[in-house]
Amino acid sequence: MRQQNPDPAEPTFEVDAINAEIAAYERMKQELEQKYMGKWVLLREGKLVSVYDSFEDAAAEAVAKFGRGPYLIRQVGAPAVTLPASVMFCPVYA
Repeated sequence: MRQQNPDPAEPTFEVDAINAEIAAYERMKQELEQKYMGKWVLLREGKLVSVYDSFEDAAAEAVAKFGRGPYLIRQVGAPAVTLPASVMFCPVYA
């Protein structure tokens, strides 16, 4: 059984993993923009997995390969999207 994080202010593994994927994207950003502007990229474990023409294609492959994640799908050159906390985190009930 998974336990809830006792301190809501303390980062969870999932948050750390997503932050690591975002940092990896930022490190690759210049090269990605030169090669794949407007395309969708899938990153996992700090590496570029593949490039797609649509979000739907990227998401379908991400779920097929990695299940619920963590991974990052981002459109190259587009501004980052900030999701509300209610979308990013789902509570774990004991």
